[in-house]
Amino acid sequence: MQNETLRQELTPVGLADFTPRIDPSATGYQEGTLLDKYGRRISYVRLSITDRCDFRCTYCMAEEMTFLPREAVMSLEECLRVASVFVGLGVTKLRITGGEPLVRKDAMWLIERLGALPGLENLVLTTNGSQLDRFAVPLRAAGVKRINISLDTLNPERFRKITRIGDLTKVLRGIEAARQAGFRRTKLNAVMMRGTNDDEFVDLVSFAINNELDISFIEEMPLGEIHGRSNTYISSEETREMLSRHFELIPSTEDSGGPARYWRIPGSESRVGFISPHSHNFCDSCNRVRITAKGELYPCLGQNDAANLLPALRASNDDVALRQAIIDSMGIKPYGHDFTQQMDTPQVVRFMSMTGG
Repeated sequence: MQNETLRQELTPVGLADFTPRIDPSATGYQEGTLLDKYGRRISYVRLSITDRCDFRCTYCMAEEMTFLPREAVMSLEECLRVASVFVGLGVTKLRITGGEPLVRKDAMWLIERLGALPGLENLVLTTNGSQLDRFAVPLRAAGVKRINISLDTLNPERFRKITRIGDLTKVLRGIEAARQAGFRRTKLNAVMMRGTNDDEFVDLVSFAINNELDISFIEEMPLGEIHGRSNTYISSEETREMLSRHFELIPSTEDSGGPARYWRIPGSESRVGFISPHSHNFCDSCNRVRITAKGELYPCLGQNDAANLLPALRASNDDVALRQAIIDSMGIKPYGHDFTQQMDTPQVVRFMSMTGG
C-alpha cells in the first residue's frame, strides 16, 4: 500500500499513466542507460538549484515575482542525490542553473561535490555573471568546465532596462574574472529581441571575438504570461544573414552537447551559435531534461507535463524509488514541442526562471 501511494504521488502532472519504456539492450546501449520512449539517450541534465535571481529580466520573469518558500525547494543535499542518480543512469553532462544559481546560500558546497562525482564528464554553469567576480576561482577549483553567461546588450542603460535592476559593469567584471581564473570557451547567451537589442548583434559578436568568447543567439521562447512576443521575435536565419554581411560565417559540425548549432569566423577561435526552438526545431535529437528547484522533472521545456521527484526524495534515504521515478518519467517525454502557435498566447505559463534557465 505504501508503494502504491508513493506511485500515485509520482504520477506526472497531466498524465494518468506511463508509456512503456524501450529496452536499452534493443538499442545498443548498456543496461541502466536512461532512454525515453523514442529511444533517445538522456545524457544531459539541467538542474536548477534556486528560482531566485538578483535580476528581473523581462523575458524571464515578472517584475514582481513570488518566489518559492524554503520548504518547497530542494535542499542542497537533495540536489546532490538527484544528480548522483542521474549520473548513475549514464548522464555525463550536468548544467547548474537557476534563477541565478550563485545567489543560493552555500551553492559552492554542492558544486564542489558535483565536480567530484565519478562518471560526470562535464559540469557546467549558466549564470548572469553578477557573482562571478567572487566565485570564478572556486568554481574553477571545484571542477566546473565551462560557464555560460547571459548578456543581451553592451549598453548600460539598455542592460538596466532589460534586467530591470542589473548592473552591466558587474557582469563585465565577472567575464574578466572567469578569464583570469582560467576558464576558456566561456559562452555568452543573447536572447534576440526585435526593437530591443537587434541593433547590437554585430557589436556582441565583435565583443566575443575580442575577448576570446563564444556566443549563442537564442530565439525568444513563449514561456510565462508575457504576450505580444510575435512582435519581438527574430529568427536565427534573419540574424545569421545580417551577421554574414559583417563576418564570414563558416558552418561547423562542432557540438557542445546542447541545442546550439555553430558557425566559425576565420582567424578567430570564437564560435557563433544559434539556438532555434522555433525555426529549426531540434527535438529529434533531444538528449536532455530539466529539474526545477522544487524537484519537478520536465522532460520538455515546451510542455507542461512533469514528474514530481520530491515524494521519492523525502520518502526514504535510499535512492531506489527516486531512480525508478526518473526512469518512469521518460514515458512522458514527448517527441517535440511547437512554440509557433504559442507566441501571443503562451500555453506554458511558468516563467523561464521557474523551470531553470
